[in-house]
Amino acid sequence: MSSSPWEMFLNTGPVVRTVMILLVLASAMSWTVFLAKSVEFFRLKRRLRAEEHILAEASSLHLAAERLRTQGGLTGLFIAAATDERAHSQDIPDDREGVKERIILHLERLEAAEGRRLIRGTGLLATIGATAPFVGLFGTVWGVMTSFTGIAAAKATSLAVVAPGIAEALLATALGLVAAIPAVVIYNHLVRQSAACRAQVADLTTGVMRLLSRDLARAQMLSPGGQVVRFGTRALLAE
Repeated sequence: MSSSPWEMFLNTGPVVRTVMILLVLASAMSWTVFLAKSVEFFRLKRRLRAEEHILAEASSLHLAAERLRTQGGLTGLFIAAATDERAHSQDIPDDREGVKERIILHLERLEAAEGRRLIRGTGLLATIGATAPFVGLFGTVWGVMTSFTGIAAAKATSLAVVAPGIAEALLATALGLVAAIPAVVIYNHLVRQSAACRAQVADLTTGVMRLLSRDLARAQMLSPGGQVVRFGTRALLAE
């Protein structure tokens, strides 16, 4: 009997062979997800660092929005949400704290949506890591059953007769481990990368709120008591 895994694969029955093919496909999907998400996280981290640098240098939301206008990105979405809420709240007098609270709630929902997008695709890795060993074990059990059935039909108990079928069956267990172990390792790695990106997104939220608070404080200082101060098409009320 050839000890080549390919020869062993060709000698297996249809059920075990199907199990092996599924495990190979699962392993290929794990590495595909790893490569795709690694590229995604690399680009996202670089973009988030650039946006965080722009927020740190800007003195107001307007200036930050101008610098981010050509780049788009998540920070531009946050600033647009904050600007829209200020515009919708301009008819509510003396509600600076309420505006901040509503903007924070809106940004939290956007941040949560981005967090869900970051972990998209990693559930497949968790499924493969949890089920691949058992799928391989099923293939092994089925192969061993087939081998013993053949032994009973041939009425031979020689080890030379038993060994080939059992070895082919055990290959299914090996493929199950080959699929499961990298899937678990890749899943844990991507979860850590996702957590790092979510922390950067939280920093962007903090930066936007810092600029918003600065803008509202300037509006309060520059306005006479109880009068409306207009910046373009927006209005703010100051005490």
